[in-house]
Amino acid sequence: MSDEMIKKTCLWQEHVRLGAKMSPFAGFDMPIQYKGITEEHLAVRQKVGMFDVSHMGEIFISGNDALRYVNHIFTNDISNMDSGSILYGMMCYEDGGVVDDLLVYKETEDNHYLLVVNAANIDKDYEWMLENAVGFDVSIDNASDDWGQIAVQGPQAEDVVSKMLGEWVRPLTFYTFVRNDDYIVSRTGYTGEDGFEIYATPEKTIALWKALLAVGVEPCGLGCRDTLRFEAGLPLYGDELSKDISPVMAGLGMFCKLDKEEFIGKEALSRQKADGVMQKLVGIEIEDRAIPRAGYAVELEDGTQVGVVTTGYHSISLDKSICFALVESAYSKLDTPLWIRIRKKVFGGKVVKKRFYQTNYKK
Repeated sequence: MSDEMIKKTCLWQEHVRLGAKMSPFAGFDMPIQYKGITEEHLAVRQKVGMFDVSHMGEIFISGNDALRYVNHIFTNDISNMDSGSILYGMMCYEDGGVVDDLLVYKETEDNHYLLVVNAANIDKDYEWMLENAVGFDVSIDNASDDWGQIAVQGPQAEDVVSKMLGEWVRPLTFYTFVRNDDYIVSRTGYTGEDGFEIYATPEKTIALWKALLAVGVEPCGLGCRDTLRFEAGLPLYGDELSKDISPVMAGLGMFCKLDKEEFIGKEALSRQKADGVMQKLVGIEIEDRAIPRAGYAVELEDGTQVGVVTTGYHSISLDKSICFALVESAYSKLDTPLWIRIRKKVFGGKVVKKRFYQTNYKK
């Protein structure tokens, strides 16, 4: 991608001013780290940190058929959602492959929903939504360029955000949100810790970032956002979910409501759940400090390859080498011994639960 094509969020100048290490991500020039990934990771685990997530997409759905339409394109079931609630799920192709994983926010106004999608998929998702809106009385508004977003994460997030915005944010529970004239504030998180997402105009987002910085909130880059979400067992589209990795393969079948009347991909996912899948996503803990990386082979003791690493790190919180891997289903049971080939050597390990790190945060 040429420099002219790379986008910048409304906070780009702030990142440069702070001396962040910048790199292209999902079509945007984004901060990877400021002081360092380890320091930023621990700030979120122990205190509070903030992320520029203004690159994420915001697509608003409204109209008489909005509920029926969103249920048509979304694997989870929005039929009984309360206003101010949020659901996680996927949009799938007919064959069960994933278009994107996303959040659906139900607004207070009838037949109004906000869909928050991954930055790399905004244009693709929007076109796919339009293609699948035929026959539905809906309006689909890609407002991604109109919004900035800051994620404030960590044990001290509630105190910081309530002091910054007001006590009205404290009653928010996990996977709920509130909207006023200035902000949309939700409480979901992508780190395994307590946290808030604050959506606002670009101007208000810049002002809020500076105010949070002034009270000592640690600015954090996408480097530690990845290490944090990975430790907490959360998938990243393109690594643990894709057009080739279905929700059933990724162990996320609970977000596919197969008792729903219909949705795109339902038949394929129903077959996968009934018949089983050839590959499954697992967690692997390695008995060494060697670091597994995406693309490394997963093998049996005799050298037969049975899978591939999708994400791997030496965990900052746990001081262990761990990874996600897509492996043949026969080798997906807990405690199954597996080996990771790292360059010319192999390192033994075993299958463990994908949620490597357990936070003290009570959801």
